[in-house]
Parts: sequence; structure tokens; C-alpha cells
Amino acid sequence: MTDNGNPCHIAIIMDGNGRWAKKRLMPRIIGHRAGVKTVRKVVEYCVKEKIEVLSLFAFSSENWRRPKKEVNMLMELFMGTLQSQVDKLDKNNIRLHIIGDKTAFPDSLQEKIVSAEKQTEKNTGLNLVIAANYGGRWDITQAVQKITAKVTAGEMQAEDISESVINDHLTTAGLPEPDLFIRSGGEERISNFLLWQLAYTEFYFTSTLWPDFNQTLLADAINSFKNRQRRFGHTGEQIVDSLNSKNQ
Repeated sequence: MTDNGNPCHIAIIMDGNGRWAKKRLMPRIIGHRAGVKTVRKVVEYCVKEKIEVLSLFAFSSENWRRPKKEVNMLMELFMGTLQSQVDKLDKNNIRLHIIGDKTAFPDSLQEKIVSAEKQTEKNTGLNLVIAANYGGRWDITQAVQKITAKVTAGEMQAEDISESVINDHLTTAGLPEPDLFIRSGGEERISNFLLWQLAYTEFYFTSTLWPDFNQTLLADAINSFKNRQRRFGHTGEQIVDSLNSKNQ
């Protein structure tokens, strides 16, 4: 949490693009394109409010089960958005991270991801994390595999494995854990997103479909966060006493 009470890290599942299009008798891809416009507005707001990290769930490892035509269109949209937006991100001092199993993507998209991350890697403003072909269970599994390989190679001992070691091998290594999780579209579940990282995160659900989500609704979610007491296992009285001692 920042000095002004804002969350340092906001994580969002951008749900409802397809349903938004269906309500308007349009193809689902139109909803996804409208959702990209919402992403721009949310990023702009986070930059203005000096949010440190914004993580967006763009494409889950389970989304491959969708109709092949829709998946192909999503890949094209992802590629096109990267090409059109990376210069703007760079100009606005935004650093881009793509997390997930990128080996499943076409070579051309993998190359574009590497190029976009490299172009923005020295930026010091908002960290924009895009989860693509990502799953929380996959993230934990790949971390365990890396740690196991180090133990096997004699680089570390099994008894050295701790929560911090696991954190250091997740795709979000080096970033603060999410303070606020938002899901649009009316569903109230985390759908395999950042399973390890969301352990102490505050949740906010809205029935608003993602293309209709806007900066006002994001501000509402942040204000809801500010009015909550985060105890992390302590009692409410302990938190109040701690705050009072800091203010003295």
C-alpha cells in the first residue's frame, strides 16, 4: 500500500468481453477489441494515481479450449496490440512484463514479446504485467521444477526451500504481491490467476462487463480497498495501535 492509501499492485481479470458483444448481436472478437480500449483507460488511470504494478489476465492456459477461430483472432489481436502500443508504453515510462508459458505461442509472437519487453525494460514508471497463456498452478509448478533442478545439481539443499525461495522462482519475482484483485463481469472466482500471490489480497467483484468498465469504477474499487482493514493475522486492535504509534 502506498503513502496515500492506494494499492501498490492491482490485479484484474478482465471478464465479459464476449458477453458484451453478444448482447449487441456482434461477434465476440468485437467485444475483445472494445476491451483493449478499456485497458488503455485503466492503464492511464494507474499511471496518474502512481500505482506501482498493474497485472491483467489476458489469456489463460484454459482459454485454448475455446473455438479455434476465436483463439486465432485473440492471438492476432494480441500481436496487433503489442505492435501498436509498445511505443506508447515506452514513451510513458511504462515497463511491460508478459508472464505465462510463452512457448505455446507462434514464433512471431514470441519474438514480438521479447522485443517489447526489451524496449521497455529500463522504464521506471508503472509495471504493466500481462498474463498470457498463464495459469496459477502452472506458475507454481514451473517454480518447483526450477528449484528441484537446483537441488539436484547441488546448488541448494532441500531444507533451504522457503516461501521466499518459491517467490523468487515465480514469474512475478521481484514484484510486490497484489493488494487489490478486481474481477469484472459478475463472476466471483479467481480462475487459476496468481494463486500463490493472492494469499492476502483484497477482492473486489463487479457485474460490469469489461468493455463498460471505466476509470470511475476503478476509483470505486480503490476506495473500497482504502476502507478495509488489512490484518495479516493480527487483531484489529493491534492494527489500530500500530497506526497510532506511527502517527505519534
